[in-house]
Amino acid sequence: MKVVSVNVGQPREIPWRGQMVRTSVFKTPVNGRIRARKLNLDGDAQADLLGHGGEHRAVMVYQTEAYQYWSDTLQRNDFVYGQFGENFTVEGMADNEVCIGDRFRIGSAIFEVTQPRVTCWRVGISTGVPEMPALLISHKRPGFYFRVIQEGDVGAGDVIEKIADGNEKMSVADVDGLLYLKDHPVDKLQKALEISALSNAWKQSFQNLLDAASQGITKGNAGLNGVAAPPAWAGFRPFVVQRTRIECEGVRSFDLIPSDGSQIPVFTPGQHIAVRLSVTKDSAPLIRMYSLCGPQNAGYLRIAVKQETNGAGGTYMHQHIKNGDKVEISAPRGTFTLSADKGPLVMFSAGIGITPLLSMLYHVASHDPARELWWIYSCRNGAYQAFAEEVQELGKQLSSFHSKIIYSSPDSGEQCGINYDIKGHLDLALLQTLQLPSNSECYICGPQQYYHNITTALTTIGIPGSQIKSELFENDMEASANGGKTPHLPLDNTGEGPLVTFSKSKVSFKWNPQFGSLLEAAEACDVPVSWSCRMGVCHRCESGMIDGQVTYSPNPLDPPASGNVLLCCAIPISPVDLDL
Repeated sequence: MKVVSVNVGQPREIPWRGQMVRTSVFKTPVNGRIRARKLNLDGDAQADLLGHGGEHRAVMVYQTEAYQYWSDTLQRNDFVYGQFGENFTVEGMADNEVCIGDRFRIGSAIFEVTQPRVTCWRVGISTGVPEMPALLISHKRPGFYFRVIQEGDVGAGDVIEKIADGNEKMSVADVDGLLYLKDHPVDKLQKALEISALSNAWKQSFQNLLDAASQGITKGNAGLNGVAAPPAWAGFRPFVVQRTRIECEGVRSFDLIPSDGSQIPVFTPGQHIAVRLSVTKDSAPLIRMYSLCGPQNAGYLRIAVKQETNGAGGTYMHQHIKNGDKVEISAPRGTFTLSADKGPLVMFSAGIGITPLLSMLYHVASHDPARELWWIYSCRNGAYQAFAEEVQELGKQLSSFHSKIIYSSPDSGEQCGINYDIKGHLDLALLQTLQLPSNSECYICGPQQYYHNITTALTTIGIPGSQIKSELFENDMEASANGGKTPHLPLDNTGEGPLVTFSKSKVSFKWNPQFGSLLEAAEACDVPVSWSCRMGVCHRCESGMIDGQVTYSPNPLDPPASGNVLLCCAIPISPVDLDL
């Protein structure tokens, strides 16, 4: 085994699909010796630190044998070393022979194999083969990462000496397939978790797969998309409004029960439902998202709807939906939910943002009343304070409940210390006076500026970002996640195919084959989505599909979870409603 080429590259902007993207996938061979350091080689850097880089992904390795394999398979003879994004092009070290945890001496440095390559669309750019992210996995030739155990100098021609075996002797190809391909045998997952050198991110993925298996979740890839129970049903079901009432100025609640008398679906506090409203016979139905805001075992699902000046859905529900009326709703879904942690909780909300946190408060009062909980709620004044009596009563059930009600513009008759606690707006100075526990888990729901201010303040007082979870109002969420852009209809809205609805974004249009996939359609509408491989491998684009049917091209290596869709390779074959 030996090093054939040492390659480095710096991040740069390149044109791609009509936009500029930043990447350092293009690596160039260097002459002479170079220093291998803890985070990378001298002269090398990573552009996307979410998917690449860090101590466990300091040096990327790919084999000359793999270059020959792709040359033969693709009938090409123009590949050059570094084109697959690797730092070391090596002779030997096949993916089905090298094991995670193996250690090697190269030059004066010592390296340890930590994980297979992370699938990424950029290798499709560098090789000119868009399908390459999927091909690397399905052909079991991903390549792998080194961690630098001992810094030192390396160069082309250096002999690679193996000095230690990984403790479980699982090959790079086996570990890669265990995560990305369809089969996830429990015994192999357990074995992989015992590999001491395996990076924490991969261990978490395998633990998620084990957790899903223990819960009987067999569809989808929990290792790539997290553990989540499938929605109780696909599409929409008719529910009846059992009761509706005004909760505060501009906010009306609706208690919903199944029209067929069936059981109320189980939901996790913090989840939401989609409501489909047929406003007129000739227009497409309106689909709006509302958080569930009642207790889990109440015998009904409760939502609260704010009537906005230009809000068609809220206005319709306020003015036309009465007791006994039917509405169509989706099954509960969403990931803005309480974690399994048991430390102090801090719940921040503003206005109608109270709704998902109220269901969480009900859950804590019922299941963990001794848990320390801070309830920090902001609104204009008492007329706009939703669910005030409920929160007060729930707080009495908790042994360590701290409530701070903040009015920005109290009425003349409202007194500080009686009707509310603080006048003004929540900011850093106020947060510092509260002396929140440093191990608090914080949940935030409100408009974008509120979220930004609170998140910044929490970070300033020392709350780690990993302990801050948030959900923004629909329009704010879309604009914030997409660089301030507001979702819109595609510029070329001439499609004649199935109706595509991005429900959270309130965008509906007929499918046009020019998009190629639902991911491309979302991008054309500035609907923010996450993605990486664009070939049905990594599952980063996996999203909720409330209703509808799709076909896949290409077929994903592992299908999505029930009720979800892989946007990057999905094409609608019926009207689809997406939780985006």
